[in-house]
Amino acid sequence: SHPTYASLLAEGASVPTEGWDFSWFEGRATEARPSWGYAVSLAGRLARARAALDLDTGGGEVLDFALARAVRRPVLTVAAEGWPPNVAKATALLRPRGVAVVAVAENRPLPFADGAFDLVSSRHPVRPRWTEIARVLEPGGTYFAQHVGPRSVFELVEYFLGPQSEAVRGVRHPDRERADAEAAGLEVVDLRAERLRMEFHDIAAVVHFLRKVVWMVPGFTVEAYEPRLRALHEHLVSEGPFVAHSTRHLVEARKPAP
Repeated sequence: SHPTYASLLAEGASVPTEGWDFSWFEGRATEARPSWGYAVSLAGRLARARAALDLDTGGGEVLDFALARAVRRPVLTVAAEGWPPNVAKATALLRPRGVAVVAVAENRPLPFADGAFDLVSSRHPVRPRWTEIARVLEPGGTYFAQHVGPRSVFELVEYFLGPQSEAVRGVRHPDRERADAEAAGLEVVDLRAERLRMEFHDIAAVVHFLRKVVWMVPGFTVEAYEPRLRALHEHLVSEGPFVAHSTRHLVEARKPAP
């Protein structure tokens, strides 16, 4: 027998959301992965770095994966994160690898000296802080990151919020990020973008996703969106998966050597 609408809602609303482990979605939602394999590529970068900084590290899962696969590790590795539950999670995960986790509020300057790192990395930063990234990189150093692109999962966003303005649709556009990186004094060496198919198979997956990725539908609660959730549940049961597309871009930028 199929789980009921009420039991699916309750499950989606109760699963813990800390960290960036998406294993709970197994069998309930799928997302194609970008072709460039960011975490494996990061392992190769870390093997050549002396001092590395990972920004917006989340629960530290991606950095942990990359360090485990790096043939050698930087002498110094630091991870920065702003959300207290993730700071605690990342500390527990990364400390055994000799990584210092630093709590850094999103709007504060990075608490590191100019030119402190030869590699700065980030997977899905909230918003890349180009001037700070450029400042803490040594001349010749590299920023290597995977960013969320414009209009990511907008089919789902607009299902709940209605059509979005062009201004909102253009946020995080790779061309704008290139311009911002260059304005901060960085040279963009590589920039690749991909649009990737996602499928949501049940309403619990939709609820859990919107609770976890809080900026998709700001202020999302089950109560506030109950009529839309019920209609979507009925669609999923009768028509099959809800299809959306995520957007990702790979960025490599270098701080010019004098």
